[in-house]
Amino acid sequence: MRGKYGSAIFLLLKAIIEKGGVIDLNSAREIVGSVKADEILNDLERTGIVILSYAGRKYREWSIPWETLVIVEDEIKGKAEKTPAMPKIASTKIGEVKQRIDPLLEEKALIEKMDRDLDVYLFNLLKNRLEETIKFGKRFNIALLSAYLQDLFGSVLYFDSLLSITQQYGLANVEIVHEYGKTGKRTGWSLALFGDPGTGKSFATRDMILGKPDAKIPAHGIPGRNRYCGGMTPARFIRIGQAYAGRTFNFIIPEFNDFFKYKGMVEPLKIAMEQGEIKYELHREVIGPYRFTSFFTVNYNVSVHERGYTVTIQDPNFRAIEDRMLCRLHRLTKERFLEVAESQMRLALGKIDVERDAQAIRDHLTLVYAIETGHPSVRDKFPYKPVMITPQTYELIGKARKAILEEIKGEVLTFSARLEDKVLRFACAASLMEYFSSGRDFIPVSQDALRYAIQLYIEEASVRSQEKFMPSEVLNKVLTG
Repeated sequence: MRGKYGSAIFLLLKAIIEKGGVIDLNSAREIVGSVKADEILNDLERTGIVILSYAGRKYREWSIPWETLVIVEDEIKGKAEKTPAMPKIASTKIGEVKQRIDPLLEEKALIEKMDRDLDVYLFNLLKNRLEETIKFGKRFNIALLSAYLQDLFGSVLYFDSLLSITQQYGLANVEIVHEYGKTGKRTGWSLALFGDPGTGKSFATRDMILGKPDAKIPAHGIPGRNRYCGGMTPARFIRIGQAYAGRTFNFIIPEFNDFFKYKGMVEPLKIAMEQGEIKYELHREVIGPYRFTSFFTVNYNVSVHERGYTVTIQDPNFRAIEDRMLCRLHRLTKERFLEVAESQMRLALGKIDVERDAQAIRDHLTLVYAIETGHPSVRDKFPYKPVMITPQTYELIGKARKAILEEIKGEVLTFSARLEDKVLRFACAASLMEYFSSGRDFIPVSQDALRYAIQLYIEEASVRSQEKFMPSEVLNKVLTG
């Protein structure tokens, strides 16, 4: 790349080092020009020298992975010392940077930026779109979200984005109550999409939430509450997790398989998903203890069979990780292939208008999140509302449980009771969409939300049981019988 870009790549890498290993697109363009900055960053990302650490609608940021930062710094320092025009200045600056580089400080700075992103978005919403957002919220629910997504992507692909957006509502981590008091549960949960490559997993978990401007996909997720972790090692994740202690964010991890190339990762990640206390010992340091209070959206590939699947991750304890997420299998059927191919073509030709309702949905999501988390700008304007489990909720989940167990021959199950906990949280998160249509001081679990939750329960139980029963038949029996 030196031959291709000359001194420009040195100047850009030097600037990244001086900024603590991180740079945004605008800063890069100021240093080497717009066209050249884009080309250099693309090549650096392709070769793994930098990773795209944050991607929003108007802001993109790259960072040098902590594990290789010293190597890059030494290379730049060596080149700087051979450059007669500025050896002393460069050496001094690099020396100063080396003393202050700290992944936790970098992450805390990123958190401050994400907090500002949320504050600015919310300020503009309250100033310019509050009335229309409330009006939209009075008629919005998971059925309307489903219709919007099916219209865009078809009857198969839509469900992935439905899960991702519903999970965003759950990030408010609202209390779940029953008529006699608290349950000890909240609406937050972690999501995993797994299966064949090329089935739309990354589109639903990353592009729909963070946005992809070059493909005209607007962000649907909460501004400033999703931390993209593409290219991040598990050691760095566990290290920076300390900065999020006591906070609730969503960590989007593509290619989750890669985390398990490193030994000993199952236990700390299992604790993270349980929102427990993490302590991790490396050969040079001890990380923690700290309590992780955030959630995950992950995707990974598995070997998919005609019935069931086999994980490609070698660690035998990986099942404990799957057990702590709401999981959905992606099989590359002809129907899914056609919907993926047709959606790609329609997006490329501009025939899918994703922006049509995206702003209204994101405004509603952000406002509900701000209200339910007690954001200072809305704390005195709208009441906090917990989600209440109705008697019908218990009855229908119990009915589904009985129907599933009747279909599974033998005494050994390949899923745990945690699955019921996750689908209950899903139903409660989906019910938060009806904040403004509920005239009471709580939000009851809606019938539509419960129906989707039961569908998820039955489908995941089937997949985790290597598809020993047909979920559609069981679902029909539960909902109509």
